[in-house]
Amino acid sequence: MKYKLLSAAVGAAVFALGASAASATTLGDVKAKGFVQCGVNTGLAGFAAPDASGNWSGFDVDFCRAVSAAIFGDPNKVKFTPLSAANRFPALQSGEVDVLARNTTWTINRDTALGLNFRFINYYDGQGFMVRKSLNVKSALELSGASVCVQSGTTTELNLADYFKANNLQYNPVVFEKLDEVNAAYDSGRCDVYTTDQSGLYSLRLTLKNPDEHMILPEIISKEPLAPAVRQGDDQWFDIVSWVGYAMINAEEFGITQANVDDMKNSPNPDIKRFLGVEADTKIGTDLGLTNDWAYNVVKTVGNYGEVFEKNIGQGSPLKISRGLNALWNKGGIQYAPPVR
Repeated sequence: MKYKLLSAAVGAAVFALGASAASATTLGDVKAKGFVQCGVNTGLAGFAAPDASGNWSGFDVDFCRAVSAAIFGDPNKVKFTPLSAANRFPALQSGEVDVLARNTTWTINRDTALGLNFRFINYYDGQGFMVRKSLNVKSALELSGASVCVQSGTTTELNLADYFKANNLQYNPVVFEKLDEVNAAYDSGRCDVYTTDQSGLYSLRLTLKNPDEHMILPEIISKEPLAPAVRQGDDQWFDIVSWVGYAMINAEEFGITQANVDDMKNSPNPDIKRFLGVEADTKIGTDLGLTNDWAYNVVKTVGNYGEVFEKNIGQGSPLKISRGLNALWNKGGIQYAPPVR
């Protein structure tokens, strides 16, 4: 009983701390310090990874840069905090980071009990399995008795248990806290199978000693809507982070790119003029606490959703992930953004 009371007290304290951090008006704090502090993965190719000089790039990194561009008109006024799966939520709750863009699944527990807010889904994913081709396995249903490498503190770990139980399969979990530890264990042969979000498997396969010796099985065993997160208690900041994502999707739908965004200011289409902040008496920026050209700045300096996707994880990248569900709603996918008006 004492343990339960202590746990409840600690949880309440963390939640209160997060609420206090958010109530200070995150936008004001960000402007005062002159940069956005963004929590990202410790190193996931295509999503968030530093090069030898410490320069970050990736799909999630570009989202952070887009938030910076919306606020400052400059995509480089952002600092990156690499976070493990275990410490990502405390870092956001405590105010160590302003926004978490770390291939994180939106769930009811995280949206409620952890005091976080999700809205814009930047990648529709699902959990999968990677195995060595030498195992001669064609389906996850053939994995009974296998040892499975998995990262702790993730929905991946929970989904793994559910899937094997539901299919009456046995497995031996090989669990690590840090992503690089999971990668090293699988690459060294300590386990037969690697499980995580399928996008992560494509990324991680590139880092293996012999990538061509590994294959990703066809089964998708879960829904993994990956989304940036902010603390509860600051609706303005929640709106800014959400609408930056929606602006990138709307820009792609409008056909607005980094290359043509200046020309598109002269479009006769009132929706495009409004989106780019050139419509008379527009308040699309001032209502957010930003300048009216914030969406223009995002597209001009970072790109639209499709450009960011293709460059980092799509056909223009080593991962070559197809758009799939992440194509626009009118192109066979389900990416859909509310209108800017």
